Amino acid sequence: MTELQRLFLAYDQHRATRRPCALATVVEVLGSAYRRPGARMLVTEDGELTGAISGGCLEGDARQRARRAIFQGEPALVTYDTRDEDDPRHGLGPGCQGVVRILLEPLDFTNPDNPLELLRGFAQHPTPAVLATVFATDAGGLKAAVGQRVLLSETGIVRGTPLLAAPLAEAARAALAGRQSQILDIETAAGTVRASLEVLVPPLRLVVYGAGNDAQPLVHLAASLGWHITVVDGRPNLATPLRFPEAAAVRIVPVAELETQTPDPLAYHVLLSHNYAYDLAALQTLLASPAPYIGLLGPRLKAQRLLDELDTFPAAHVQHLRERLHSPIGLDLGSETPEEIALAIVAEIQAQHSGRQGRPLREWAGTVHVPETI
Repeated sequence: MTELQRLFLAYDQHRATRRPCALATVVEVLGSAYRRPGARMLVTEDGELTGAISGGCLEGDARQRARRAIFQGEPALVTYDTRDEDDPRHGLGPGCQGVVRILLEPLDFTNPDNPLELLRGFAQHPTPAVLATVFATDAGGLKAAVGQRVLLSETGIVRGTPLLAAPLAEAARAALAGRQSQILDIETAAGTVRASLEVLVPPLRLVVYGAGNDAQPLVHLAASLGWHITVVDGRPNLATPLRFPEAAAVRIVPVAELETQTPDPLAYHVLLSHNYAYDLAALQTLLASPAPYIGLLGPRLKAQRLLDELDTFPAAHVQHLRERLHSPIGLDLGSETPEEIALAIVAEIQAQHSGRQGRPLREWAGTVHVPETI
């Protein structure tokens, strides 16, 4: 279960029992911080926490401030400067060396466009979207704008609060087009508001060809990251939801039918069938697909033999397949057991998906996180 799913579960329980709560959201980070903008934590009026906004150093103070926001019925913005060694609120000492701004908002269970309901709308229709949230203003007359937000989906559908909906939606469209979260100062007739434009992307989609025992730890680990997983195999005794309860779908596809399937063009595909004919059929279905990643378990000799058998297909398709084929699959972690191999595979996919090389961070001279544009 992902952090967002845990938030939904806790929120639904609090709503059912009419238990007041507030949402704490990291809206801006300057410098280094453990969590980035978009990290969230749910706080009940008696201090129960779900989720996290830091590595544990900010939660205590944020809990008290969130309870105060619930009592006062108004959103509040709190700034933590972890560069300040004398700040007693978080006791970090040198700490993360950054400034973290957190928006605390009492949640109205009757409002279909409260922050968590807007996020639920994205989760139920997982296409790229932007959540634009006002968290600061330059004028007292705009105080009511704090907490105003809109959700803009890739299809152009806009949900949210009416105040400032037009300028927020316009800024959200630009962020969505560039696929880049950012902090933006937006000019309005009444003054300037500062907004967080958070780009929301659907979970990574993973297709696993093969339902053997070594596929189970891979599916389990990938599911813990919130990935959307489909398991495909031709053996009915192995391809069962009981063996893969965390998969979104488990499909029985015999080898004779595999070549006629249309693969998910945006998914990452992993071949773990341990069956040469099945792997060959899977590669044939993926030849013309724009799928960004194809991983094949086994030695280089096997991969080369499979590629040789595809020489009768258009050369451009075969070359494109070669460029996307990862075999041997996974990062070099010294993996031996199925669980260790699953870790190596997931790590390689995560690195490629993030545009990283999977090397030790101590060898990386740049910033660990991609900074939000301002």
